[in-house]
Amino acid sequence: MEMQMEEPVKANPSLSSEKISLNPKSIKVKVPEVEIHLFRSGKGPIDVFQSALGGWDQDRLEVYDILEKYGLKSLHAFHPGSKFRGVSIRFSPKNGRSIFPYTPGVSVYLNGEPKDSIVHPITKIVIGIAMIIFVIAVLARESSPEWLKRSFFNIKNTPMFSPWILTCIVIVFTRARKRTKDFLMKKFNR
Repeated sequence: MEMQMEEPVKANPSLSSEKISLNPKSIKVKVPEVEIHLFRSGKGPIDVFQSALGGWDQDRLEVYDILEKYGLKSLHAFHPGSKFRGVSIRFSPKNGRSIFPYTPGVSVYLNGEPKDSIVHPITKIVIGIAMIIFVIAVLARESSPEWLKRSFFNIKNTPMFSPWILTCIVIVFTRARKRTKDFLMKKFNR
């Protein structure tokens, strides 16, 4: 078996003399943007900024970036004069861009719902349970009915609630808190 050697290709002198400029600084492309007026729970605007549109056609809003930057859990269309929010701005979980396209150069009013803090509701539940236990303990000392005496464990004359009573208190308190939360918000925000 013989190996054949190919001749090297000679460079064309006319092509080598030309200098092709591929400097990325010389290419200027204007990225389409929209002006966003961002409100938090109907109050604000907390910020007015330009947001670049992304996606294949450069017409999708970068929703996930806005949610992360401002600590929001959801965005809704918003009309500041009416103080009512519109439909939710839906976005793709894969890339964080809006499902619906936006026209470059328009003003978009968005209302964001802040993320819930885990410390705040837990603190309310603990304080509520402590208050209920305190009231039951005071009532038990004043007048101790027979059913309440049976539900205590006496450890060195220190009354302690049985676990089933504490469980019932927690369930009733959390359900009452969830049901009255929206009612009170509607009642006092008018």
